[in-house]
Amino acid sequence: MNKIAAGLLTLCLAIPALADRQVTDDAGHRVTLPDTVTRVAEGWFAHHSLLMTLGAGGDIVATVNRPDSRPWMFRLDPRLNHALIGRGPHFTSEALLARGAQVVFVAQGDGDADAYRQAGLPVMEMRFSDYPSLARAVETTAEVIATPQARARAQAYNQYLQQVIARVGQRNAALTDAERPRVLHIQSLKPLKVDGSHTLIDTWIQLAGGRNAAQGISGNMQEISAEKVLAWQPDVIILGAGCGDLQHSAYGELFSALRAVKQGRVLQNPAGVFPWDRYGSESALQIQWAAKTASAAALCRCRYDRRHPRLLSALFCLFAE
Repeated sequence: MNKIAAGLLTLCLAIPALADRQVTDDAGHRVTLPDTVTRVAEGWFAHHSLLMTLGAGGDIVATVNRPDSRPWMFRLDPRLNHALIGRGPHFTSEALLARGAQVVFVAQGDGDADAYRQAGLPVMEMRFSDYPSLARAVETTAEVIATPQARARAQAYNQYLQQVIARVGQRNAALTDAERPRVLHIQSLKPLKVDGSHTLIDTWIQLAGGRNAAQGISGNMQEISAEKVLAWQPDVIILGAGCGDLQHSAYGELFSALRAVKQGRVLQNPAGVFPWDRYGSESALQIQWAAKTASAAALCRCRYDRRHPRLLSALFCLFAE
């Protein structure tokens, strides 16, 4: 009899746990989550756009993004004005608990992750550095939100992303290196930083019909000397959305002799909810913009998707139905 009672007690204690579920993050952690997630803390700048694409922008109760640096993010979803704004890339666990956060998204390896876990907050460490990992991150995020809307939008977005990659990539696949303009992506002018190989930036440059001018540079946001830029002689220069103006920078006079500057091929990268050129769901728009503007017209006649205004990204409305 005692054994039966003990068994029933064990079963009863287990029933509440069955309401929880587990989702694996990009660091391989099995994260226990409630059945319904409606209060999200966003601790990674780039991941925020994924939540908005999935229709979960209104679930964000805390974010490291700020309205002064990401105005379109807050304009497209004014509910974010009620969210807790982090100090830099950090929150206190107490502040997140006070907001009732049910999950915290952070970049993989974030130094605050352990502190959040110790406070009892479920933490999803996320990472995407190319298009396959971006697609997986979209799926994982939808799994965390766990609504039919989020799952449907994840499927629609990933299908759209693959269509863009296939269409633009196929148009330019036969181009030789000699036919591809040398494209330099400058992330910062103070200090001077560029994006090299093994990056998402390098991938969309190649998809769009160009080749990365930053030869011998690997990784994101690598600080370089002005002499390297002069040696590379890029055909096209793309300035990151928050980079500023090349002409009025410390390198304005020095770089005036560059082929790209002389031919008027210095472009400012668009930004919507997040800079299109970086890591986020708007990267699907970046591929098309780069194919339209960063390559010589004679080399690439790729069609830019006119459903998306140039600066105000309608990507977050595209999957709303």
